[in-house]
Amino acid sequence: MSIGGDTESKRRVRWWGAATIAGVIAGYVAVLLGDPRHYYTDDTEAQYAPMWVALGKRLRDGEFPWLIPHEWMAGNYTIEEAGLYNPPQLLVHFLAPSFDNLALYATLAKLAFSIIAALGVYRICLAYGARTHWAAVAGIAFPLSGWFLFFDQASWMTCLTATAWMVHAWASAVRYVRGRSGPISLFVYLYLALTVQYAFPAVESGLLMATVAAGEYFHRRQWRPVLNLMLVSALAASAALIANLPGLLSSQYTWRGNARISNDPFLTVPWSESLNASLPSTTPAFTAWWGHVQPLPMVYIAWFLIPALAFIDWRAAAKSARELSSVALFATAVLMWTAGPGAIGPLRWPARVLPMVALALLVLVCVLLSRHGTFAITKQRVGAAACLIGLLFIRSFSAAPLIVVRHLVAVTAVLALGAVALWLARRHGVAVACGFIAVAMFPIAYTQVAIAPSTPMSYNFPVKRSTMTAAFPDFDGVTLQLADRAILGPEDRDITAAYGSLAIGNYAKALGLNYVNAYTPIGHAPFAGQLCLAWDGSACPDAFRRAFSVEPSTGAQLVDLMKVDRVVLHRAQYPDARNQPAPTGWKWVDYPGHERYIWVLERESGPVSTANGLVSHTTDVTATSRASDEAAARLRVSSTDGGRIVFARLYWPGYRITLNGEEIPISAVAKTFVAVDIPAGTTDGLLELTWRPPGWRAGVIGAIVGVAGTGLLHWAYLRGRRRESEDPVAEVLPEQPELEPARV
Repeated sequence: MSIGGDTESKRRVRWWGAATIAGVIAGYVAVLLGDPRHYYTDDTEAQYAPMWVALGKRLRDGEFPWLIPHEWMAGNYTIEEAGLYNPPQLLVHFLAPSFDNLALYATLAKLAFSIIAALGVYRICLAYGARTHWAAVAGIAFPLSGWFLFFDQASWMTCLTATAWMVHAWASAVRYVRGRSGPISLFVYLYLALTVQYAFPAVESGLLMATVAAGEYFHRRQWRPVLNLMLVSALAASAALIANLPGLLSSQYTWRGNARISNDPFLTVPWSESLNASLPSTTPAFTAWWGHVQPLPMVYIAWFLIPALAFIDWRAAAKSARELSSVALFATAVLMWTAGPGAIGPLRWPARVLPMVALALLVLVCVLLSRHGTFAITKQRVGAAACLIGLLFIRSFSAAPLIVVRHLVAVTAVLALGAVALWLARRHGVAVACGFIAVAMFPIAYTQVAIAPSTPMSYNFPVKRSTMTAAFPDFDGVTLQLADRAILGPEDRDITAAYGSLAIGNYAKALGLNYVNAYTPIGHAPFAGQLCLAWDGSACPDAFRRAFSVEPSTGAQLVDLMKVDRVVLHRAQYPDARNQPAPTGWKWVDYPGHERYIWVLERESGPVSTANGLVSHTTDVTATSRASDEAAARLRVSSTDGGRIVFARLYWPGYRITLNGEEIPISAVAKTFVAVDIPAGTTDGLLELTWRPPGWRAGVIGAIVGVAGTGLLHWAYLRGRRRESEDPVAEVLPEQPELEPARV
């Protein structure tokens, strides 16, 4: 049997699969010729790549990086987008420290996942009965579709990785429910999609499984295969609890605890734009970072997609309606989602679902072209294609009339490319035409990237870690930086300027320095409120005062409760700070060559971050650290009348404290710092502080249930196959419906 479950030979399936891989690589080359930094921008440079390096170093040192406390609100990696329970993502972390050039490594990692995604689309099309050449066209087109190319691949890595696994889950789901394969591949791919630790793909995966189940029941009218599909999906979700429970159980402390549904126009895409999918010049009209008209082809899918609708025999295609109903259901559901509401709990910005629209429409159209395509050049079909292209032009012109010449050039190009594709299909066969359709995507992608304006979300970080390290001060200990990225102008965003002195986002992780400030989309709301810190590590102008303010219940300053060794001030944000006396116990320190951007405060008594373990403050208690690491501590404590210990640790759910083996209540100072009250009369008691992700035990049980349940279902599948092979009169489902030859 072929990997796609169709009647074509294994050799042909593998050949076109290899062509799909080659097409993705060629697409990457075309994009990089247009912009060498395309795959190293925004969140990739500020969040993911430096995080990979930091976590990779931990893994190489034999540490599992659940919690890195000195990063404070960005250091709980069980709820960040780190994929700690996702083996391929752990491999990405593990390899990262071997690369000095982060842009190169990010591009290679994204290329690998884009190839995985393209092969997944290829498998979906084969599962629904497409010929290999049309399946390859869909696979090559998907990574070059607008939103996926300009956002998920360029910036938002977790969207790319989760989508790569989700598309394979789709293919495996169809094959499983139709009896062509067992449940293991579906379970594995769903688990990988659900453990990326990103909400959108998780919800999309659930929606996908629901639509596949509904469509397959409508197609076959059999409950048992559909119930098995839903059971495997539930088992995968159970196994993925270990990655998702910590975030759910910690949400009340994060920025993502809002469960309300609300609507606003930001990145909400009207259907007039989301269906404008085939004109390469399209610049859609909806509200986003650039105002009302977006300068990027966010809704573009593929140049052939809409005009090709004119070359489908729709009467014949109606016979496939039930079989393809799951694709149509998914396409309808995600199309509805892109139009709003603007936020469903943590799911904001519906435009993020545009890759799912591209995926569903590519699969639907390419399967229909493969099974019911007719390439006879008739006045009706040519006229219909021209009308469709005309409608695309009218919509694109209406959204952005100032670039009408660009739209006219795009119309001419699509007409010319379509004419050549039709000629090739009639003269040399549909497979050759499909090869041409795919090759034509590369110059389009190059042009789209080359003429795209610089994104306002780019940080323009240096690409080499060695360059960053050589220019940056060698700060030891724990550093708190109070700076604002928004103040930096274009001239500041260079290694010879601000990036030689200021650590923005996860920049410090690439340097191997211990900074409080880091990139976090999740946050810790009480801590962020204490210092008015933002998701990129930036601070408000009042942060300096707040850092040295006194916490009322302890009488200690926040910097003391945090055991910070150094405070770095952004000179542009605090221009007069150096003219003021240093706070008590602190001194101004000069770092020659960096005065243009920073003022530096250090403790007069030297670093305190490693003194007496995790203890930052005591009241009527004697506490002596005996041993400590980042997530645990052992202390000897004594208190005559009772007192309190405050630890330099951010309060996350999951902490546990015992005194002489008995668990005692834990508390939080200012909803931020871990604290414990010591009973009166305690003498040389053994206090132990430990942390485990909340829901850890339930997650382990869920994983065992998921794996065991899938094993039982696979045993049942194999048993059923053996019975069929032993019974010569047993009714065996065909691999797939007989394909109609394409008419030329």
